[in-house]
Amino acid sequence: MKKRYWLIGAVLLTILGSLLFMLRPVSAPPVAVTLPESQAVSAIDYQRDVRPIFEQKCIACHACYDAPCQLKLSSHAGVARGASKQLVYDGTRTEDAEPNRLYTDADTEQGWRQRGFYSVLDSQHPQAALMARMLALGRQEPWEANARLPDSLDISIKRDNQCAGPDEFDTFAARHPAAGMPFAVTGLTDDEYRILLDWLAQGASVPEQQAPLSASLERKVRRWEHWLNRSDNRHRLVARYLYEHWFLAHLYFEDDQDQMFFELVRSRTPSGEPVDVIATVRPTDGIDGDFYYRLRPRLESRVHKTHITYPLSQTKMKRLERLFLEPDWAVTTLPGYGPAQSANPFVTFAAIPARARYQYLLDNAEYFVRTFIRGPVCRGQIATDVIRDQFWVSFQAPGHDLFVTDATHRNQVQEWLSLPGLKSDLLSLGPDWLAHREARNRYLAARQQDYARIYPEGPALDHLWNGDGHNRDALLTIFRHHDSASVVRGWQGDVPTTLWVMDYPLLERTYYALVANFNVYGSVSHQAQTRLYFDLIRNGAEANLLRFLPAEVRNRLLHHWYDNSARIKLFTTYADVDETTPSRIAVATQAPLADFSRQVLAALASVAGPPERLNRCQRQTCAQAEYPVEQEADAQLRRLTGVTAAALPSIKWLPEVSLLRIEAGDRRLVYSLLHNRDHSNVAFMLGEDLRLRPHNDTLTVLPGIVGSYPNFIFNVKLEELDDFVAALMAMARAEDIHTLARHFGIRRTHPEFWSYFHDMHRYLQETTPLEAGLLDMNRYLNL
Repeated sequence: MKKRYWLIGAVLLTILGSLLFMLRPVSAPPVAVTLPESQAVSAIDYQRDVRPIFEQKCIACHACYDAPCQLKLSSHAGVARGASKQLVYDGTRTEDAEPNRLYTDADTEQGWRQRGFYSVLDSQHPQAALMARMLALGRQEPWEANARLPDSLDISIKRDNQCAGPDEFDTFAARHPAAGMPFAVTGLTDDEYRILLDWLAQGASVPEQQAPLSASLERKVRRWEHWLNRSDNRHRLVARYLYEHWFLAHLYFEDDQDQMFFELVRSRTPSGEPVDVIATVRPTDGIDGDFYYRLRPRLESRVHKTHITYPLSQTKMKRLERLFLEPDWAVTTLPGYGPAQSANPFVTFAAIPARARYQYLLDNAEYFVRTFIRGPVCRGQIATDVIRDQFWVSFQAPGHDLFVTDATHRNQVQEWLSLPGLKSDLLSLGPDWLAHREARNRYLAARQQDYARIYPEGPALDHLWNGDGHNRDALLTIFRHHDSASVVRGWQGDVPTTLWVMDYPLLERTYYALVANFNVYGSVSHQAQTRLYFDLIRNGAEANLLRFLPAEVRNRLLHHWYDNSARIKLFTTYADVDETTPSRIAVATQAPLADFSRQVLAALASVAGPPERLNRCQRQTCAQAEYPVEQEADAQLRRLTGVTAAALPSIKWLPEVSLLRIEAGDRRLVYSLLHNRDHSNVAFMLGEDLRLRPHNDTLTVLPGIVGSYPNFIFNVKLEELDDFVAALMAMARAEDIHTLARHFGIRRTHPEFWSYFHDMHRYLQETTPLEAGLLDMNRYLNL
């Protein structure tokens, strides 16, 4: 009996032990990452040897807010700061996160360690530095030349980055053997690999980054700092207004041959002393005590996605003096800082003449539109899912903008222009949003009544800003590329589904909602309110366009823009459109937007931008390129434009942004192929895929490079361009895009991937040197 119980007990213990073994935490076996012995005979210099490698092979992913694991290799400070597990883009957080901005929120390595960042450079004997092990992992299994990556490897922008720390590397490497660095792309050369390993073995010294100024440049900086820090109330209010509009800018002096760029910051120290930045979440936040506006050199490598330039010069200073300080106005008491002041710049800066404020924005309209289309974020779906994939923008003339010209109107409505989003708690989302929506609709109702009263015959073409006869920012085109977007001068591409006419209240509110008051680290409530309000701004810009068209076509166009599910928002959310006040502009009722845009382009011919060469040739005579090779390429590429995907199915399978590189003898041409997706409407935050109409998609082909995030590069010899176009026209299935990429594409695994990728940067340097910056490959697809 006892023996039987003993046997039963033994069996139970064996089973229990087996279960415990199976349920134990799995720890992967150590990964044998082979690191060669250092053979360096001299010290590796970071600036001379290491930084060029980072710029060539790393910064294409590791820059901006969306750098994987916040490891920014675009500056010395970012390299020393290291990595973090904290998410920057997080649509689920219920509270604002702590900002972690380089050069602002901490200025020492120890300061970043206290914020949860860990080093990727420090070695812990016997373990090599984390960077060394990640680079070694990337060389374990080289990719097959120009082959597709495995479908199981997630390279999407929304992938779940593991952000393994030094103690977690072995487990990470065992579970993700294909996740070494550089990630999912042709890797380092042997020489580059050896230099980085030797540098890490020598202690990975990262010198403090400095940007000494020439005597001439120092004088210009001091002159502007003095101009911005004058002590009387008028100058102080103007300086505050300018700071809130320049804080994101890459400022430069127009006659500076070295093209050094600066940022405007608020410092504890005056001009002539080292800058001591005062960190605030937003530029509209207040500061206790005295501060000074200072120009600080930007030290990061120049990357295209954040490189938004603004010129400074003696001419610019005189222009600002004429706009802001020559008019007769006074301010007795300066406005304070707080949520109410941040939310309503129209009230905060009411003492400054509205005409000066609006004209200041128009003078550099492309810059301001870029700030909310390209920045301050690097993943901007909060803004971009509110807009269509291609549309044209124009601006109302200051002399016909009632907010500028009519003080009674301005004083009545400016309180209704307060912006939402500054309250970040979830409980405020519903009530705060409803209050701002109702205020906005009260404003539009009053606006509509006042315009009908002042302009009973409606607007004319000269009510659109003509760029003062010389400013090519008067007409702009915006292209959306899913979660990013681009701005180009002129009305480019085919006639879009919709157009915007922005007046001063629309332009200023867009800037403050999406730039000055937007917090990348904000809560879901802040992000949702920002997105919802931008939806109202878009609707307002479209409604303003409708004023310029005959009353009988307005309702039809409005319902075309807000089709299907959006009809309910026309009745529940948006203000009514004026369907009675006439317009002095007569258009063809069957194609009102095409006829209206033709008239605008004729009236504003001097500022209309580059002539159309490729996209409207079915209805008009297109311009001819200057050189025969360009004419030959244009003739082939016109076959892809002016049609929808119903006639050319390949359009719906092309990426958002494809760059086409054409080898023409000793020249190379570059074109952008932009996939414009059609939507039944863009009125909702969720369910975008349900509102896509792929059969209506179109393709815009433009000379040059549009966008900061190419999805793919095709490389074609000029004599093969006919074959490339024919292959696109013959595509019948989604899978055919892979065949096209195999024959003409530069895949991530192409042995010369980096040469082709950086040739796009060289092209930018040759064609637009001031705006050129390194492109981003985080969205480069696996075709």
